[in-house]
Amino acid sequence: MVMVTPRGAFLEVCLAWTELGAVVCATRGLTSDGFLAVVITLVRSAGFVHTDPRPKTGVLHDLCVSSRAVQSHGGLLCETRPDPIGVTEEVNGISIHVAEKGEGPVVLLVHGFPELWYSWRHQILGLAARGYRALAPDLRGYGDSSAPPSVASYSVFHIVGDLVALLDALAIPQVFLVGHDWGAIVAWYMCLFRPDRVKALVNLSVAMVPFIPRNPAGKLVEYFRSVYGDDYYVCRFQEPGAVEANFDRLGTESFLRMVFASRNPGPLLMPKEGFVPFERQIPLPDWLSEEDISYFTSKFDKSGFTGPVNYYRCLDLNWELGAPWCGVKIKVPVKFIVGDLDLTYHYPGIQDYLHGGGFKEDVPMLEEVVVMDGVAHFINQEKAHEITDHIYDFIRKF
Repeated sequence: MVMVTPRGAFLEVCLAWTELGAVVCATRGLTSDGFLAVVITLVRSAGFVHTDPRPKTGVLHDLCVSSRAVQSHGGLLCETRPDPIGVTEEVNGISIHVAEKGEGPVVLLVHGFPELWYSWRHQILGLAARGYRALAPDLRGYGDSSAPPSVASYSVFHIVGDLVALLDALAIPQVFLVGHDWGAIVAWYMCLFRPDRVKALVNLSVAMVPFIPRNPAGKLVEYFRSVYGDDYYVCRFQEPGAVEANFDRLGTESFLRMVFASRNPGPLLMPKEGFVPFERQIPLPDWLSEEDISYFTSKFDKSGFTGPVNYYRCLDLNWELGAPWCGVKIKVPVKFIVGDLDLTYHYPGIQDYLHGGGFKEDVPMLEEVVVMDGVAHFINQEKAHEITDHIYDFIRKF
């Protein structure tokens, strides 16, 4: 395993190469993250890295770059994959695994379904290179974090509580918050519950869940059922054990390939009998490598899908317990980004909500809504460097 040491030395070397990096990136067609990968190769030969097989426990520490990921890019040797060199912090009664890199103001990256800290691998490198400390936890139920058995343990109150407790454990008073998919939902709620811990928010894909008008006659799952019918995936996910059994029959890798490869902006429907195994392997999108899908698969094979699916099973509980915050506004600076092929951008009424004034009413400090052309749901992976730039360009103002 290749470790960067001493802590911070790697970042200092990278910053010293800033001017040269601008020239190389311009002439060789590299992104800033690509140039960072080149620097990794060069500083290794200068003695800034060494092999350290000892397990890391008790404190958070830097990510490293896997020697397995060496590849050619434009004739230059690059290493692009950060290995999961995080630790489990004991917080809020459970263990949370966190990956970290960099020094400086903290950016907390919150993943969605069916993802992991690893979904932010590109942003972790890019933000660290720009002088930020990037933290990306596996949320409870995911990856190497604890997975409590009770469905009720996956309410947004628990998830936000985990994040606040994590910040307390690390003595971090405030963060720049970034969320995607379920991570975006959690981020909205964190801004509602604890705006004092958030300097600014960049949210991806999901805009409206906390702001859906409350209907005393029906909760969220009934709302989705009334709009999309019983086959809507959120509705199918409600039956304990059923969807997990279907994913087992389908196979973890096949399910993940299906989800990550989807570019259909229509609603995700799941027949009662579940998804049928595919005759042929679904090809990966060009932004996801075989190594990437293997990493995701290995973690979900280990942890299963019950914890992640329990987030959906808590939608109505969140609706019930969230009543005291009805009408409360988001009072932190916000930038929102979505792809025009994202299924969330095609929810009934969402585009009018985003662009017609409703979103701004709920989020008075909203500064920008960005719609990326030709981009689907997994925006932080599909357009990794552009999203890193969007995050940096926004948070650097504060």
